[in-house]
Amino acid sequence: MSSISFPPMPAAISSEFRSVPDMLRDRVQRSGDSEAFRYPDGEQWRSLTWSQTWERARSIALGLHSIGLESQQRCGILAGTRMDWILADMGVMCAGGATTTIYPTTTAEGCAYIVADSGSTIVFAEDDEQIAKLREQRATMPGLTRVITFDGTADGDWVLSLEDLEARGRRLHAERPELFDELVGSVGVDDLATLIYTSGTTGNPKGVRLAQSNWVYVAEAMHAIREMTAEDVQYLWLPLSHVFGKVLQVGQIRTGYLTAVDGRVDKIVDNLAVVRPTFVAGAPRIFEKIYNKVVMQAKEGGELKYTIFRWACTVGLEISRLEQAGQRPGLGLKIQYAVADKLVFAKLRQKFGGRLRFFISGSAALAPDIARFFHAAGVLVAEGYGLTETTAASFVNRTDDFRIGTVGQPLPGMEVRIAEDGEVLLRGGGVMRGYHGMPEATAEVITAEGWFHTGDIGELDEAGRLRITDRKKDLIKTSGGKYVAPQSVEGKFKALCPYVSNVVVFGDKRPYCTALVTLDEEAIVEWARANDLAGLSYQELAAHPKAHEMVAAAVEDLNATLNRHETIKRFSILPRELSIENNEVTPSLKIKRKAVADNHGHAIEELYPNSIESI
Repeated sequence: MSSISFPPMPAAISSEFRSVPDMLRDRVQRSGDSEAFRYPDGEQWRSLTWSQTWERARSIALGLHSIGLESQQRCGILAGTRMDWILADMGVMCAGGATTTIYPTTTAEGCAYIVADSGSTIVFAEDDEQIAKLREQRATMPGLTRVITFDGTADGDWVLSLEDLEARGRRLHAERPELFDELVGSVGVDDLATLIYTSGTTGNPKGVRLAQSNWVYVAEAMHAIREMTAEDVQYLWLPLSHVFGKVLQVGQIRTGYLTAVDGRVDKIVDNLAVVRPTFVAGAPRIFEKIYNKVVMQAKEGGELKYTIFRWACTVGLEISRLEQAGQRPGLGLKIQYAVADKLVFAKLRQKFGGRLRFFISGSAALAPDIARFFHAAGVLVAEGYGLTETTAASFVNRTDDFRIGTVGQPLPGMEVRIAEDGEVLLRGGGVMRGYHGMPEATAEVITAEGWFHTGDIGELDEAGRLRITDRKKDLIKTSGGKYVAPQSVEGKFKALCPYVSNVVVFGDKRPYCTALVTLDEEAIVEWARANDLAGLSYQELAAHPKAHEMVAAAVEDLNATLNRHETIKRFSILPRELSIENNEVTPSLKIKRKAVADNHGHAIEELYPNSIESI
């Protein structure tokens, strides 16, 4: 690795814990009989107490030890978000190993690259589909000695079942009851805890090395701001292969709140009504889909219902504006809002379970208009910011001090600096230990003083809240010399048009800006029915003149809010959604701008019919 020195954890958030296993042991001692997790089992929900969780983690850890897992040796998890993922991760760390996270949507070749590059010797595979990927690439992963499966078929040799692994662990515990405590006690503060591979926009992903100290830092920092308490109930559906989901898992251990775990995206709405969480984290796309569905349902309810909905939004947005400005509404506005709340907003909150205190948004930029809508409805979406390289939790809006359009203030112990070119630099306990086996790449992003170059452009307001304006490398410079922040334009557009899933703006070194648009497959079905186009396929709808007119109207509304050089002069509706399979979006739903440009180059060129055109 490189010679970069890392500052110690700031004294303001020092911790008594050496590692996540150490922190977990303390939580079990404090809250052993309390409910720690809920998870689906068929149509029922089951529970684990903290003591039961500890016992399962112990069996897995000792089982891994019995098949050769050693200190800081990598162990992959190739599975969707589920209870077994969390238990496997806990078991790996308690055994002294390090977890390598792998998205279940990763191709066989991609899995092989991550397993081989990380040096993982054991991989947890969810089912036969994931096992098949590993079998296909087995020759390229000579260091992979065992596969442990949650639901797949064991062969008694290379592939073991999770039940068999835990049985081995229980036998070893009976033989050597002191061993588990020895393993947990031997995990050091600087030991490697997790390797998370960033998807990147080009080339192979880079493995981000996160130490035990990184996770302890973010857990303590999250605990210090007191936004979550032991009485909270979290609903966790986010990919645990991503740092955003993982940090909420670790934060739970420090604070002790209950977590309901189910990674099935199609079950989110149903589960909210059953779990009745007090907070939920998600990516912006989830909030966009909820917003689009609410607007669509209001329109389908007829002219009167839609008129009432629009009136309620106007009232709610004014209340939101006054609160953001630190002002109080008058009596008349209060009465109007009470009526709007009863007719519209209370029903929406009830769909979230009725106990929700706030959402957390991360992974990508949330359009301010979407955040304002939720706030008007009495639901705060607290936007936060962080990267895999900073262990996710770096900034977040507080419930008692938030500003829509910002990602809030830094967590305790996180230092921030804005470089001369506007880039956001961070330093603190969350900064990674480097890219795995890539000292030169590490040195490119972390200075000798420990400042991490995020690659994001931002600014700080008078209260120290950070506003991210764009990615440093994504800024568009038109041929007229004007700079455009595409993410800002894209976010505004998605808030204006509920039938659009993605919009990607182009214009670098071009005379004007254009956009490629994709339709929301769920929302567009209802739109088609309302426009006498029911039965048409997605591709047919995307090519239909009525769809073009609908998007064109939204583009016109968007352009009215933009500077002239930012406006969208032409657009095209793509015949299919952007997808992970086509390398156009990351598993955390970030757009890969270059990949979209490569895959749809012909469509982009058609938007620039003339080689010379003024704006």
